[in-house]
Amino acid sequence: MDETGSPENFTRMGTLGIEEECYVVDDHGRPTSGTDELVYEGDPPELLQDRLDHELFKCVIETQTPLIEDPNAAREHLLAVREALVEYAASEGFGIAAAGLHPLGKWRELEHAEKPRYRAQLDRIQYPQHRNTTAGLHVHVGVDDPDKAVWVANELRWHVPVMLALSANSPYWNGFDTGLQSARAKIFEGLPNTGIPTAFDDYATFERFERRMVESGSIDDRGELWFDVRPHSGHGTVEVRAPDAQADPDRVLAFVEYVHALVTDLAARYEDGESGTEMRRELLDENKWRAIRHGQSASLLARDGESTRALADVVAAECDRLDVDGIRAVFEAESGAQRQRRLRNESQASLVDALELRY
Repeated sequence: MDETGSPENFTRMGTLGIEEECYVVDDHGRPTSGTDELVYEGDPPELLQDRLDHELFKCVIETQTPLIEDPNAAREHLLAVREALVEYAASEGFGIAAAGLHPLGKWRELEHAEKPRYRAQLDRIQYPQHRNTTAGLHVHVGVDDPDKAVWVANELRWHVPVMLALSANSPYWNGFDTGLQSARAKIFEGLPNTGIPTAFDDYATFERFERRMVESGSIDDRGELWFDVRPHSGHGTVEVRAPDAQADPDRVLAFVEYVHALVTDLAARYEDGESGTEMRRELLDENKWRAIRHGQSASLLARDGESTRALADVVAAECDRLDVDGIRAVFEAESGAQRQRRLRNESQASLVDALELRY
């Protein structure tokens, strides 16, 4: 990975890329070390060549779709990658599961990856990274101008808690109920350079920050700016990293639809000369906390910072404004966190089964 990106990478508007972090599991659905076999020692199918990687723990694997030119083809690409991963993992004796955190995963008992990049992170960050068993969903949307990408990312910050509340799928961590809807988001915030970032005036400002972080030794490369939303200076995209990982592909596609609609709408508003919205990071952080704690029951501070709006009202307004339907269906259904708690009360085996990746 290049240490820093380039403004020249922002050349295409509206393309899509979907990255999913999933758990490698054994026959009993428990997280197990498998990325050595799947990433380094095995022979992945052609579709997964150069689109399969691992994360900090040997039980967490990441897939990337090919560049998606037509948003209407997102389902086809997502399902193809998922099917290839599940079949490939099965051929090596593993299963694949997805959630923001594996409810039975205990970080002290799981192996860290040996990749030099991760070993360096463990050495530099220590405890917060040693326990980082999280898995998320990342959505990239291409933007054809670097200043536009920064402006869009700034505006998307208010929407981060909306997506997190809808995606909340990690009530359990280290084997116990945290009382949260997305414990993943809170655990991940223990790392540096995470959460909702402050606004950047333009791409030059962001680029100076990115370069300063590398040159000061704060990060090894641009990929270690783990904010919930960021201009991706390597891919030329705006990347949203807020949602928990999801087993159900329809839920993933709902967030893909929503992020794509938001980015294209905001890009058009930037081109029309609209002024950016002034939003204090502290108020955005409060909304994120409400999403972490309450999930679909959250009420969020409005953009004016004065009133509050129930998530139900936000979702209805967003669907009408952007002409999307997916997040409405997500909101009306049982949340991932609610489902995990219900199934655990019924049977621990059914809880594990609920995490199996679907396609």
